[in-house]
Amino acid sequence: MHFPVELALGPARLPVHLLCEVLAYALGYRLYQRLRTGHPDRISDAHRQWIFVGAAAGALLGSRLLGLLEHPELLAHPPGGWVYYFTNKTIVGGFLGGLIGVELTKKRLGVTASSGDLMVFPIILGLAIGRLGCFFSGLEDGTYGTATALPWGINFGDGVRRHPTNLYEILFLAALGLLLWLLERRGPLADGRRFQLFLSGYLLFRLLVEFIKPTAALPGLGLTAIQWACVAGLGYYVWGWARENREPLPSYSGEKSGI
Repeated sequence: MHFPVELALGPARLPVHLLCEVLAYALGYRLYQRLRTGHPDRISDAHRQWIFVGAAAGALLGSRLLGLLEHPELLAHPPGGWVYYFTNKTIVGGFLGGLIGVELTKKRLGVTASSGDLMVFPIILGLAIGRLGCFFSGLEDGTYGTATALPWGINFGDGVRRHPTNLYEILFLAALGLLLWLLERRGPLADGRRFQLFLSGYLLFRLLVEFIKPTAALPGLGLTAIQWACVAGLGYYVWGWARENREPLPSYSGEKSGI
C-alpha cells in the first residue's frame, strides 16, 4: 500500500483522510439523531443548541492549545510561519476543552441533566472512522507510532515498520463501545455515567499509547503534554467519584455527570 492513500476521481485525487473525516461527522451525527429520537431528552432544544456551542468553542480552544504545547520548542519559531498556531490540534485537547465548555454552559443555563450520554456512541463511531483516515494518511498525519519489530508493524513509506497506533485506537474504541453496551444491558447506568466511563477510558488509553509514539516528553516533566492532560482529566474524574462516594447524590444530578 502506498501512503498517503488517495481516491482517483478522473483527473482529480481525493485524500482518503478527508473522505473519512466527512463520513465521521455525517455518520456520527446521523447516529446521534437516531438515538435522540429513540430516547427521551430532558434537555430542551434551545439549551441543547447552546450546549453544542459551548462544546464546540471549548473543543476548538482546547484542541489548539494542547496541540501547541506538544512541541513547545517550536512556539518561538513555528515551522511554516504563523499558520502553525492555527493548524495544530489534538483530540484529547478537544475532549477536555469541550468538557469545560459544556460544564460552564450548563452552569450558566441551570441545566443539571447529563448532555453527554447521548453523544458517546456517535463519538465512538466518528472517532473510529476518523482514525481510519489518519491511518491512510501515513506519515503526513503524525499519529503513527514508534519503530517496532512486531509482525503487524506498518511501513508508512519511509522504510521503517512502526506501531499502527491508529489501528490500536480503533480496536480500543470498538472494545470500549462493546463494554459500555454490555454494562447497560445488565441495567441502566446513572445519569452521566456512560460519558464518564467513555472519557476516562479513552484518556487512560491515550495516556498509555503515547509511550509508543515518537513525541518527546516535556523537558524535566517525564510525560508529553497530551499525557499530562490525560492525567489531569483522569484526576478530575477520580476526584468526582471520591466525592460522590463520600456524599451520595441523586442519579439525576448533573453536578456529577461530567457532561
